[in-house]
Amino acid sequence: MAAPMCDTFAFCREAAGAARRALEVRFISNSKGKGLFATRNIRKGETIFVEKPVVSAQFLWNALYNYKACDHCLRALETAEENAQRLLGKFQALPHPEQCSICKDLHQPCPGCQVVYCSPECRQAAWDQYHQVLCLGPSRQDPNHPLNKLQEAWRNIHYPPETSSIMLMARMVATVKQAKDKDWWIKLFSQFCSKSANEEEEIVHKLLGDKFKGQLEVLRGLFTEALYDEHLSRWFSPEGFRSLFALVGTNGQGMGTSSLSQWVHACDALELPPQEQEQLDAFIDQLYKDIEKETGEFLNCEGSGLFMLQSCCNHSCIPNAEASFPDNNFLLHLTALEDIHPGEEICISYLDCCQRERSRHSRHKVLRENYLFACSCPKCLAQADDPDVTSEDEEEDGEGEADDAELEDEMTDV
Repeated sequence: MAAPMCDTFAFCREAAGAARRALEVRFISNSKGKGLFATRNIRKGETIFVEKPVVSAQFLWNALYNYKACDHCLRALETAEENAQRLLGKFQALPHPEQCSICKDLHQPCPGCQVVYCSPECRQAAWDQYHQVLCLGPSRQDPNHPLNKLQEAWRNIHYPPETSSIMLMARMVATVKQAKDKDWWIKLFSQFCSKSANEEEEIVHKLLGDKFKGQLEVLRGLFTEALYDEHLSRWFSPEGFRSLFALVGTNGQGMGTSSLSQWVHACDALELPPQEQEQLDAFIDQLYKDIEKETGEFLNCEGSGLFMLQSCCNHSCIPNAEASFPDNNFLLHLTALEDIHPGEEICISYLDCCQRERSRHSRHKVLRENYLFACSCPKCLAQADDPDVTSEDEEEDGEGEADDAELEDEMTDV
């Protein structure tokens, strides 16, 4: 059975037919909000759904550092070989170049501002949804253009590792400004999880950090100068802008794409003689070691998006599903990690594999700091009587991760 595709524009209509997708969204409680539940048996390894984001954007530092991606769907634009050479900082030929799926002949720039898309379809989709408002035309390199000022201010506040982008909010505004039915889009965005005023303050603090938490008003001023619209006047007020900021911080799902990773996956699927397979595996292992030495952990084109169905998935320390981006673009695949029966909640984990293996106390510390809730999944309930102690090893390994992971359901698996 093919995985259902959730289209941005048809989401509300499709929600009425959720049973067809083997899913239903239910309100659980005031503390947990919505949840996603199975309505039929789902097998381990099955793709539960494939979903387009309502809106998405590449991280600004990621783009500035020349991680070339489609300005709409985040598909990597470099060939695998070009990708490897940029990350290594030197020439490197790759075996089996035919396994790279990048089609440069399809790439198209915006005729106005020259941002590049992976295909005519992406260029048209961006133009139809938001790019008419955001196209800088000949002002793309003008540092005094209001949108460029806004982006520069964001880069000066939000350094790598990035977890969000002001341009995600800008595309939300531009989408509404371009829309014929503005109220429909406003209602759609309101479906995402919202927080109390105190929780919003904490999310803003977490996104901006101690040093820059007072810069929210500066960002609001620049955001207003660049994008103000009377129909959205509440979004530009101090309270509304904070809420918009918190909405993106709470619901933003990280995305990662890589032509090199796609090439590796394609090579893994080759049927080669044993000796040739060993040589290829050794080459790939050494390639990644060399890249890590030169570039560190920043391998992918990265961004974030708002996904309606995925945002309904709650956390569990023993998740039964996970999100990934195997198509080298913004399409999110939710895959079952185990058999899921009708009536069971479909849960992902906001923690990485290492964090999930730590003590209940350590897990709760990360979740409280980054997501503002205490987990009550079966694993946490079973460990409720465990001492509230964090081992030295966990503190040493996890201290930096807890600070940097920030919004970990911004996964960048490719």
